[in-house]
Amino acid sequence: MAQAPLCIRPATPDELDLILEQRIAMFRDMGFPDAVLARIEAASRQHMAKALKTGGYYGVFAEIENAGIVAGGGILLLPWPGTQPRRGWIQNIYVKPEFRRRGVARQIMRRLIDWCREQGFDSISLHASAEGRPLYEELGFVPTNEMRLAL
Repeated sequence: MAQAPLCIRPATPDELDLILEQRIAMFRDMGFPDAVLARIEAASRQHMAKALKTGGYYGVFAEIENAGIVAGGGILLLPWPGTQPRRGWIQNIYVKPEFRRRGVARQIMRRLIDWCREQGFDSISLHASAEGRPLYEELGFVPTNEMRLAL
């Protein structure tokens, strides 16, 4: 049986709850405990609400007829003193488990990359989960020199 066509469309500010739901599901799938997930949700809600309204976050959802929204992702735009006045940070790439390994995340990533090119970015960044890393490498992402100190 053929799969129904996939439609990728922009997220709206009214869909904050769905963006956060997918964000939390992404972190849950990576093994984060409930206490940390609650902190992530609380820290993300206010920031994401503002970013959605001001254009500081460009999000997309993937929909399949008769299945609804099956995936999503976005790019957070941050002021950045460097070779460009702002930095694009891809976030929240999430696909429902039953729709994984069907090219959905690839289509979302291509849409986000194309949008960034249209906006004039000369680079974009992301943090990769172990599951997502092969896709990102196939799309041309390479490791950088970033380091982190947990406080």
